[in-house]
Amino acid sequence: MDEVAAAIADPVRREILVLLRDGRLAAGEIAGRFEISRPAVSRHLRVLRESGLVQDELVGRQRLYALDPQRFRELAAWLAQFERPTGWEHRLDALETEVYRTRRERRALPSALDDKENTA
Repeated sequence: MDEVAAAIADPVRREILVLLRDGRLAAGEIAGRFEISRPAVSRHLRVLRESGLVQDELVGRQRLYALDPQRFRELAAWLAQFERPTGWEHRLDALETEVYRTRRERRALPSALDDKENTA
């Protein structure tokens, strides 16, 4: 997870990841979208490849890069613990809590109340 976090710490690398979100791109296409030198983009691609966030494949004379989202899962799971539910998520969480509380209270009631329910 530390290697992934270090790789995405750089804004150029994050932008490369966003570019690769929609599919494979050649190294030249990626480099053409930045105002930095091709060797600099190549170094960023190497860091992303070494961290496992992207995979490269040599197709003919082109090196194609593709995103590997598997490596994000551990980091995403860790980050998710800091999210607070909003809107409907918050309301559904409150409803779930109320359902659990009601079930717990019903189980704790004496069986006499169950007898009343059975006589009806």
